Amino acid sequence: MPRPPLLRRPAAQGEIHGDIHGQVQPDPTEGPGAAWPGHPKGSAAYRKILAGLAFAGVATFAQLYSTQAVLPMMTADLQVTAAEAALTISLATIGLALTVLPWSFLADRIGRVRAMLWGISAATALGLLVPLASSFPMLLGLRMLEGMALGGIPAIAIAYLNEEVNKAHAALAAGTYVAGTTLGGLAGRLLAGFVGELWGWRAAALAVSILAAVAAALFVVLVPQARGFTAAAASGFRGALRTLAGHSRNPRLLALYVQAFLLMGGFVAVYNYLGFRLSGEPFSLPATVISLIFLAYLSGTVSSRWAGGLTERFGRRTVLIAGTVLMVAGLALTLTQLLGLIMAGLLLFTAGFFAAHSVGAGWTGVIATTDRAQAASLYNLAYYLGSSVIGWAGGLVFQSLGWTALALTVIGLAGTTAVITAVVHPARPSAEAPAGAGN
Repeated sequence: MPRPPLLRRPAAQGEIHGDIHGQVQPDPTEGPGAAWPGHPKGSAAYRKILAGLAFAGVATFAQLYSTQAVLPMMTADLQVTAAEAALTISLATIGLALTVLPWSFLADRIGRVRAMLWGISAATALGLLVPLASSFPMLLGLRMLEGMALGGIPAIAIAYLNEEVNKAHAALAAGTYVAGTTLGGLAGRLLAGFVGELWGWRAAALAVSILAAVAAALFVVLVPQARGFTAAAASGFRGALRTLAGHSRNPRLLALYVQAFLLMGGFVAVYNYLGFRLSGEPFSLPATVISLIFLAYLSGTVSSRWAGGLTERFGRRTVLIAGTVLMVAGLALTLTQLLGLIMAGLLLFTAGFFAAHSVGAGWTGVIATTDRAQAASLYNLAYYLGSSVIGWAGGLVFQSLGWTALALTVIGLAGTTAVITAVVHPARPSAEAPAGAGN
């Protein structure tokens, strides 16, 4: 007589199943081969994902750009030029750019959350060594290593979002994540500016690293285990090259990569050297007051999340171009000699940049239907190369020709981006994700 089948307790809604090795498996109640639909907006897991990634953004971007607020102090203390001091940012972002792709392939093997945890932990440890640097070359080396460790966060975070969040809300989730990164960048710069004014740039670097360590711990506590992740089989070096070449041949992805390079490069150049302009005549502002310019990041916190919602009504293409136009309008106001207009222009410039960036970063995961981590990594590669190259080269323009020349250069970069976006991305793509992830 055949044995009756074993009775199993039905899995609860949203329950995670694992094998004996701890590998997360799809919930069997969803049916064999059923695709994981992602956590819906408003669910507890959705909120934990956004909160956890927000703290990851704080840990990452507080450290990456912390020296930007104390560049004038570093030039005086280390006896270097403005462009040389800016290398503490450019080399960190170069390090990040060099490692986003290796980190993405590692994350395909070990999981998104584990890879992000490794990156944040290594970066925080290196950040604690930065104040101990005994020479300028050693400082630059530590900053580059710190950036290489941070390469494990930005692209992986977007890939994690696209796998874990319901596709109808992916754009809004990406915008919320970018909003968290703006808060991280703001917190690091403000903290560094105030502590640096009191005790010097070394104390500022230590304070930011402690902040990053706290944020990293909160990320570990909050972020839920992945459900949409499936470990990829090792494809080898040739397979990796085929994946990257496939993304690079997609004109719509390529346009987003060019946008990331040009806009981020111009954005970092403006923030790198505006402090030098305000510390000189006719403004002669002290370092503590200059550090307050980074409060303009709050406009980016609002606009990046707002842009995510606007894409559901007007489409990604329209919102991205609008953000770029807002950057140009804001930067034009900084050409005046009136401090109030300069600050208003900086608010508009920052809001426009983060609106465009949040749309571009999230769009890569929609256009790339496979190997999303690598598509997002290429976006971040272009993004941080722009930060490194244009952010440093902008100093040469500023030192030689002044603020007006630098501002006009960045306006030209933004205008080029708007034209490329309008030409390459059709107004109404025929094949696009469902409502909420449109053009």
